[in-house]
Order: sequence, then C-alpha cells, then structure tokens
Amino acid sequence: MERLKGKKTLITGGASGIGAAITERFLNEGAKVIVLGRNSAKLEAIRKEFPTLDATLQADVSNPVEVTKAFRKLDGIWDGVDVLINNAGISIRHEFLTISFEDWEKIIRTNLGGVFLASQQAARRMIDKGGGVILNMGSTNGITGHPNYSDYNASKAGVIQLTQSMALELAPKVRVNVVCPGYILTPMQEAEYTKDMLRECESKIPLGRLGNPGEVAALFAFLASEDASYITGQSFVIDGGEIAGGLASQ
Repeated sequence: MERLKGKKTLITGGASGIGAAITERFLNEGAKVIVLGRNSAKLEAIRKEFPTLDATLQADVSNPVEVTKAFRKLDGIWDGVDVLINNAGISIRHEFLTISFEDWEKIIRTNLGGVFLASQQAARRMIDKGGGVILNMGSTNGITGHPNYSDYNASKAGVIQLTQSMALELAPKVRVNVVCPGYILTPMQEAEYTKDMLRECESKIPLGRLGNPGEVAALFAFLASEDASYITGQSFVIDGGEIAGGLASQ
C-alpha cells in the first residue's frame, strides 16, 4: 500500500523503538520522511538503516530554540509539512515520594512541552499550506493510574488534553489525534522492567502478550491517511484489552 505516497512526514524520536517502526511503516507506505532526534549516534544509525530518508535533524524537543532551528532547517528541505508525529518521549521509573523536581521538569518538558513546541511550529506551516495531520504519542498511563510513573502519567494525560484542544482550534484544516499504547515491547520497556515484571504485565492483558512496535506504527499510518479523514480530537487505545476491565490497577 502507498496510502501516504508523497506525504511530507516529520517524526520526532523516530530513530528507535516505536518511532523507528513508524519511520519504517511510513517509508513503506510511500511517505517522504525526516526523523528528528537528540542522539546523533541513533540518527546516524537510522539513516544507514533507511537510506531513503529525506534527512535527519538533531534537536532536543524540550528546547524551544533547538526546535525552532530544526524547523527552519526543514524549511530548506521541504516546502511545508503534511504530517507531524510527536513520538519523542522519556520515562523514569521511581516512586512518587522520591521524584526530584528536576526529574519532574525533565519529564514534563520533554513529553508535554515537546509536543507543544513541535506542534505549534508544524501547525503554522500546515495552515499556511491548506492543511495537515498531527498525531501525538500518548499512553494508557495518561488514562488510568499506574504506580511508579506519576510524572510520566501526568505528562501523558496532558498530551491527551492538549490533543483535544488543538483539534478544536486547528479544525477544519488540521486533524489532531493521540495514540495511547499500553505495554509495547521496546528497548525502553526492557530497560525498565525485569523479565518477571514483563511476564506479570502479560498476565494482565486479555490478548495474553505485549504489543510490538509495528502494530502501533500501523495505527499511526491509518490515522495519517485519507482513510481517517473524518477523525480528529480522538484518543486511540492500543493495549490488547488491558484497561478494558481496569486490569492495569490490579
């Protein structure tokens, strides 16, 4: 399929994990893709893995100066942007009482502030050119409580509400939606969870397994395409049924 043929797509955090899967899926569906990230080694690796990328841009999404510079560089490559995927994000597993304000700010600035900064830059360009699509990375953590991730949970709840507000203000030219994965097996997940913890997570999921990044990427591709042309302001949960019965909190 080439549902996204020619769509100029910027993917933040697109060099690893779910972001890399989104990058691969969009390229396979004919999109023109630029990956934005802060890690130069990861950007170099993704460029080697996918030589058809139009470019890679180095920037920290939590830094307004760097984001502005990155979009100016994008302007020198493309005439506008059709799709923005706000995937960049971080998490730190720690109990609420041990969270430092420094860590709190770091999580909020990256996960929520980064969505705001990149979306504002992209939306201005989309409106000037007649339209576009912004897709944000949320989480089931932003919908229901999860212990040991209070700062992360707060950031993702903010992304969901930001998505709805943006959808209202940017309609009808720009569609805005948020994807909320549950447990997806990524390098970040494996770094924070032991094998026993992952098995415990699987036991809470009706489909009996963790998701894989490609499944999340497929949902992003659908939402970016014209097949989703009447969908905006919505949250899409992809979690194997985990929160359908409140299993996440048991």
